[in-house]
This record gives sequence, C-alpha cells and structure tokens, in this order.
Amino acid sequence: MTDIGKKIRIERIMHRESRNMVIIPMDHGLSDGPIKGLINVADSINKVADGGADAILMQKGIVTHGHRGYGHDVGLIVHMSASTSIARDPNNKVQVCSVEEVMKMGADAVSIHVNVGSETEADQLQTLGTVAEECNYWGMPLLAMMYPRGKDITNPHDSELVAHVARVGAELGADVIKTLYTGDIDTFKDVVQGCPVPVVIAGGPKTNTDKEFLEMIQGAMEGGARGVAIGRNVFQHENPTKITKAITEIVHHKKSVEEALEKLK
Repeated sequence: MTDIGKKIRIERIMHRESRNMVIIPMDHGLSDGPIKGLINVADSINKVADGGADAILMQKGIVTHGHRGYGHDVGLIVHMSASTSIARDPNNKVQVCSVEEVMKMGADAVSIHVNVGSETEADQLQTLGTVAEECNYWGMPLLAMMYPRGKDITNPHDSELVAHVARVGAELGADVIKTLYTGDIDTFKDVVQGCPVPVVIAGGPKTNTDKEFLEMIQGAMEGGARGVAIGRNVFQHENPTKITKAITEIVHHKKSVEEALEKLK
C-alpha cells in the first residue's frame, strides 16, 4: 500500500504527459526573510500556478497562507529542513517537522536539504536516512536537496562533486534529487547516469538575462534532467507567470530557448 501511496502522490508533482517537473521553491522566507517576491506568498503562488508550475515547495507554517486557496490545484511539497542566513553556520540544516505532520496538511511530497562537505554533514545524512524511512512507511515521496557545501568546497559545480552528492541522496532513499547544474551537458550526463532516481536542477543565484537562464535549463534537460526546482529566478522575475510558461515550454514540450523566449513577449 505504501508503494501505491508514493505513486499516487508523486503524480501530483509531475506533468501528466512529459513526466517531468517544474517545481517552484518558496521556502526562502525562513533563510533570508521576507524577500522580494515572497512578501505576498498567495499572490506569488497564483502567478506561478497560472504559468503552469507543477508544484510549489514551502515551509509548513506558510501552507495555510495561500496554498490551494485560490482556485489552483498545484502540487505541494513541504520542506522539512531549516537554517538562517544569519546563523553562525548557515550550512547546518536541521529537521523542523515530521512526515506525519505534513501529511495532515495535504502534502504531496516532502523535501530535506543536505550540505555534503559541511561540518554537520554527519547529522544531516542521519536525518535524511531517518526521514527516508518515515517516507517509506507513510507512502510519501521524498525530494532531497543535495549540495556540495563546506569550507573545503571551492567549486560546488564540479561535476565529480555534484555526481557524488546526487548519488548520496539516492543511496539514502530519496525519490527525487535536486542539485546543481554542472555548467555543460556532457558533465551533467555523468551526474544523471550515476544517479538511479530522477534529478532536477536548482536555479542558483539570479541570472543576468532570461536567455542565459533558459539556456541553463535547456542544457540540463539535454543532459538528462527531469526538470527544475527553481525559486528566485522565477518568483523575483518581473513576470513570474510568463517565465514559468517559458520554463514549461522547455521542460515539458522540448521547445528551443528561442521558442520559450516568445512566451515572455
């Protein structure tokens, strides 16, 4: 029964035809405060849902402030990890809720953040393993945000590091991995080939141009990604609805960057 539960729930965060995912994380208010684009969360949810987002990702306390209350049936992923940018060690992610708790909110999936290479890596890996066990028990899909981060990590986009952290997440039971794009198609193929579960890419810092942003997504998809989990480059865009539509053109419909850019006009 738990396998069936996972299958049913994961359908709610995937596109019906492409089987890919356009996920918009909106959990930044905890780490960075009420930043641009997240002052009015309900409004931001409406905009990305209008653009065709498959799911949003948020902290538990914000779910009641906008999700599914405005005519949209967008998938819901509740984030279970937290740290703030003003902490002594922002890389130290701790668990702040349980799988059972977010099930009561109607979540379709949960997510855990692990900074591999950080000083608290061991604790974060233990949390991931424990949450994966709980997800299997309750039939809840688990997205693991896996990043190479720590004082000895000089290049977090290094393909060997990215491949390693993606594999760590799969080894400990994640159903979907969110990680960094390596910067080119061939090296990202190595990441995907070394990871037995679907990989989606993070957006990273806000990009300079829409074309640069969409080229990154296209490269990742050509390298085997199953979608994106991108926040700032969407909810801080001058038109979140249109940029979300542009993303879906590439992720779900295999359109070119030039065709996707047409959605921004």
